[in-house]
Amino acid sequence: MDYQQALDYLYSFPDSEAKLPRTPAEFNLPQTSALLTAFGEPQRAFPSVVIAGTKGKGSTAALLESIARAAGLRTGLWTSPHLHSYRERMQINRQPISQAELIAAIEKLPTTLAGFDHQRYGEPTIFQLGFAIALRYFADQAVDLAILEVGLGGRYDSANVVTPLLSVITSISYDHMAVLGDTLGKIAWEKAGILKPGVPAITIAQVPEAMTTIAEVAAEVGAPLSVATPGVGSWELGAGFSPPTPNSQLPTPFDPFDCYHGPTHTALQGVFQRQNARLATGVALLLRDQGLLIDDAAIGAGLASAQWPGRMEIVAGAPPIVLDGAHNGDSAHKLIESLGEMFPERQRVFVLGVTHGHSVEHIMAALLPTAGALVLTRSRHPRALTNLEALAERAEPLLRRGDTHAPLVLTDDAPEALERARELAGPDDLICVTGSLFVVAAAREALGIPLEKD
Repeated sequence: MDYQQALDYLYSFPDSEAKLPRTPAEFNLPQTSALLTAFGEPQRAFPSVVIAGTKGKGSTAALLESIARAAGLRTGLWTSPHLHSYRERMQINRQPISQAELIAAIEKLPTTLAGFDHQRYGEPTIFQLGFAIALRYFADQAVDLAILEVGLGGRYDSANVVTPLLSVITSISYDHMAVLGDTLGKIAWEKAGILKPGVPAITIAQVPEAMTTIAEVAAEVGAPLSVATPGVGSWELGAGFSPPTPNSQLPTPFDPFDCYHGPTHTALQGVFQRQNARLATGVALLLRDQGLLIDDAAIGAGLASAQWPGRMEIVAGAPPIVLDGAHNGDSAHKLIESLGEMFPERQRVFVLGVTHGHSVEHIMAALLPTAGALVLTRSRHPRALTNLEALAERAEPLLRRGDTHAPLVLTDDAPEALERARELAGPDDLICVTGSLFVVAAAREALGIPLEKD
């Protein structure tokens, strides 16, 4: 088969990303475990790090991968979703799997799946198959360390079948509430499901409700928990924290930048990346404690060279364009903070497109009070919100400026949305494309940014 035929065959399986399950349990972890057995248990062939969280997990994965590679380790990287090519999801030393390698892996699926109990477990999904293919690829290519990003949640995500060297939880905020729960405690409980007995874990200083849940789960399962924080006095457990036993181990706060004596600058832009860089440094230090040869020089080089497209990605010009996949209220607030720091005094023209499962109200509430103009659009993803008129109704009250109204444009074509934004923006203004990684991907393609596309 050729490349397109291989993708068509893979995409013929059920697509859990096009329509999210109603509950996390529907992700069917036993099915993933059985699938990996059919693939020969590839996850046992290499050490790994599993990263969950609402925001920053992809950036943290990219930073950690860059550090590990700078240390001379052969790295495997599994992330989702992809921007332009399915092959982005599985990379070795930051090089996507080749078309030929992916074709070969998919051609083996019928034989591999002959050893999978379809009657008992049902049909595997595209996501599960991609995860299994990635792990098999990493094993066959003898990676020294695999960095595995959780897709959604944690407790029931495919990555949770892996017992890693280290579990990582990035920033937790409200997102996918219909699936994960409507409180930060419930969402944190799903994320903390990746914690395993005896496996060290690290997180950041979360809001007390989330921090309490993570600490309680860590104590419950017996996972030593570290907290990467800029000051040991700058974090707190919630008042409701109750260790399962009097001898339960409490979280250990530390500042990785106090323990690592090197440059902390990262190539990734945005105020939120400082937190991710601190966490990635903490992960590297804990991996060093477990015997991986990661010296301070590698940490500094990795932080300085990491790349993660579509997250505070700046395209120079007059006006400049910022591409950022902020997809919930908290990340939208962080985006506004970053824009204020990096582009003070510039009027902002937002190109906004969102997907089902994300909090449109919170995103708009963060972005639109600062908007000089708004262009509403949509991506071609199956979960894209397509009723732009309904979105406009929500947006209009936030665009009122006394007796005037910031311009509002609707177009269901993302490249055209970018053109309309350019018409609205002056050379000293700023265009920001945000709300969905899928809209950001469409903008990157329209801008002619070099990429490999399926």
